[in-house]
Amino acid sequence: MQAALEDPKILSLAAGFTDSSSLPVEAVGRAVRRLEQKPGPPEHLQYGTNQGRPGLRRLLAEFVGGHDGSTVGSIDPDSVIITNGSQQALYLASRVLCEPGDIVLVERPSYFVYLDMLKGLGVDIRSLPESPDGRIDSDGLTSFLDRCRRDGSADRIKIVYIEGYFSNPAGVCRTNDEKREIAEALNASTANPVVIEDAAYRDLYFHHPHPGDSILALSGFESIPCLYLGTLTKPFATGMKVGFGICSHHDWRQRILWLKSHQDFGTANFNQAILEEIVLDGGLEEQTTRLRKNYLGKMEALHEAMIAEGLDSMGWKWTKPQGGLYFWLQAPVGLDTRMDSHFWQACRDEHVLYIPGDLCYGNDAPNDRVRLSFGVLKPDDLARAAARFARASRRIVVPA
Repeated sequence: MQAALEDPKILSLAAGFTDSSSLPVEAVGRAVRRLEQKPGPPEHLQYGTNQGRPGLRRLLAEFVGGHDGSTVGSIDPDSVIITNGSQQALYLASRVLCEPGDIVLVERPSYFVYLDMLKGLGVDIRSLPESPDGRIDSDGLTSFLDRCRRDGSADRIKIVYIEGYFSNPAGVCRTNDEKREIAEALNASTANPVVIEDAAYRDLYFHHPHPGDSILALSGFESIPCLYLGTLTKPFATGMKVGFGICSHHDWRQRILWLKSHQDFGTANFNQAILEEIVLDGGLEEQTTRLRKNYLGKMEALHEAMIAEGLDSMGWKWTKPQGGLYFWLQAPVGLDTRMDSHFWQACRDEHVLYIPGDLCYGNDAPNDRVRLSFGVLKPDDLARAAARFARASRRIVVPA
């Protein structure tokens, strides 16, 4: 991001920002005007509560419950915590659980910003076992947990972190069976970690929502402390910086709130009030529907540009995502894509940026993966960025 800011010639396929031209200016304006017209003191300009506005928490509980096919009221609004983006909820939850040397299990690949956060906490990041088809390997997880029991490290396993919907970076969705198998393996083990499901991209599907339920709704998780993370930044407006967590465990939730009170004593009440009005008015679904169409067009534009530039014939491999903001590429055999590699420098010389895929792994990271984001650039710029990326590829001699 620093490089992109310093060099205006750069076309960035790196940062997972959203499209400024699609931001919901009119919807926000309508919400603010409704707040102005409400009788009584302007409480939306006053301090809010540490946990978040009760009305917004109720609406979000209903919103997530509706996704899971639940009846209204099945998710307790008291389990909802409003945060400064879901990133803050992820940090707070991990900070109260983890000490240096503790173990967190993550997918291969996983959200690299969270991995960097865990490294800062001194956490031992381990990858969940994976089958050849990319599913979480439940037998492998059971074997891993058994080894931890035998070597005495089971009590150090504090978190299992998954991205259930259109994951960052790989665009993967997890099935109900995979999630239940995680619960079965944990319930049968001596380890007692919590499970965090990050659903930041759940509503940014292109054609159809992923049919899987969240961990809040699946059997097997009743005795496992769970945290479901959602956000109103990616599907509405990133600058509002309002996310949320739904935490099933009272004591853990209270510890999260205790730490949050030391940070900010409550997410901006005005932003919450605006979003409460927008959710009530149907503006959230209206904006998300618009974004789905917008990002589908951008995804297709970048995909077609990569094909037109011959990346597939050079040996690059990828699968078209069905949601989210990213392409996940595997480089030609022998091409190193890590930061400061020859390919990285060639892309810098061509004024195009990407996220090196090795940043997205806890351990045993491959050096031939790339994340490309299509969220920010317009279709014409995406085509130009793909051309620059392809030129950089042609410049590098790949070892036989």
